[in-house]
Amino acid sequence: MSGPEHLDWLFARQRFGVWPGLERVHALLAALGRPQDRFRAILVGGTNGKGSTAATLASVLRAAGERTGLFTSPHLTRFSERFVVDGQELPAGQVLAALGRVRPLAETYEASFFEVVTALGCLLFAEAEVQTAVMEVGLGGRLDATNALDPVLSLLTNVGLDHTAILGDTVQAIAAEKAGILRAGRPALTGASPDLWPVLDGAGAELWAAAREWRWEAESLGWEGHAVEIQTPAGDLSFRTPLLGRHGAGNAALAAAAALRLGLPAGAVREGAAGTRWPGRLERLPWRGGQVLLDGAHNPDGAQAVAAALADLGTGPLPLVFGAAEDKDLEGVAAALRPLASRVILTRAALSPRAAEPYTLARLFPGLPLTLTRTPEEALGALPPGAQVLACGSLYLVGELRPLLLGEVGEARERWQ
Repeated sequence: MSGPEHLDWLFARQRFGVWPGLERVHALLAALGRPQDRFRAILVGGTNGKGSTAATLASVLRAAGERTGLFTSPHLTRFSERFVVDGQELPAGQVLAALGRVRPLAETYEASFFEVVTALGCLLFAEAEVQTAVMEVGLGGRLDATNALDPVLSLLTNVGLDHTAILGDTVQAIAAEKAGILRAGRPALTGASPDLWPVLDGAGAELWAAAREWRWEAESLGWEGHAVEIQTPAGDLSFRTPLLGRHGAGNAALAAAAALRLGLPAGAVREGAAGTRWPGRLERLPWRGGQVLLDGAHNPDGAQAVAAALADLGTGPLPLVFGAAEDKDLEGVAAALRPLASRVILTRAALSPRAAEPYTLARLFPGLPLTLTRTPEEALGALPPGAQVLACGSLYLVGELRPLLLGEVGEARERWQ
């Protein structure tokens, strides 16, 4: 079969949903020859900020001279974005060829979409002779497919209410699930709030918690990012990050503290942090003489972080392009975004069956001028020329807007995960 047919098969598996449990992915990895044993793994979990934290740490590892893999999800525009080696997305042909080898085994063990993707990432990284792979956790932690790996270090960015139907309806319950990526007697770091430290400490890891074992401060440099200072038992360090918002600075600080704990040199941390790029998160792209700020904020904590970042950057009310999945806390997300908006253009990710219809979102923005559009392309067409605009609410929406802004072609496949 051809590569695209294998990808069609894989994307079709999204509709079967999330199947918690590690038995299938363990069996699949064993059948592939345990590729995960050929590199050391770092797991990055949390409710928000996993991707930017993982990207920063991978950039630092690369600056230190390590051949580094970066596994993230979901992708924005191309499936191969999930598999990065030394800062370069692996070629689509290479990814699809490897998927063709994984598929028959995945069918034998009835592996889920994300289990297949995780095993595929391990195979690709092993064959690329990666030394260290930074692996972003998909959902939760304890039963997530990435937890089949044996991490030398684990990171938990933060814990908030998201995916409550699967992970639990309190932050303590969710923290207990996410703490599953921690390993007793092994190093771990977190930026989670103090009320969750007892839950995380219960895993028995050698945990450094922000404001307890390590600390950070950040000075805003406006649109250039932040100057960050960290104090850790492994040493103190000052560096710069291009990540916007205080939450972005905190994610960079967590990655930098982890790098020091791994024994990486200060120069590599400075170089890697400064060179971090993480598309779709307060990313500025030009559009018709203005610019669109793309962000994947899809839960209340994420939306509040975006609101705080734009307040710090001094933006006034601006047009908001908004679309979101119908199973999210839409009231909470909209409450954080309403004060930012001068008007709202409602739309939906065309390729996401979970996306809420624009007319159902109208009630979330009372008193604001509304424009309802059917597609991301139509939403961009409704923007005033020369304006600065915020577009957020769903990573899938960002994934469809971004190629339109860049003049690229996106993937025409349904998106569930």
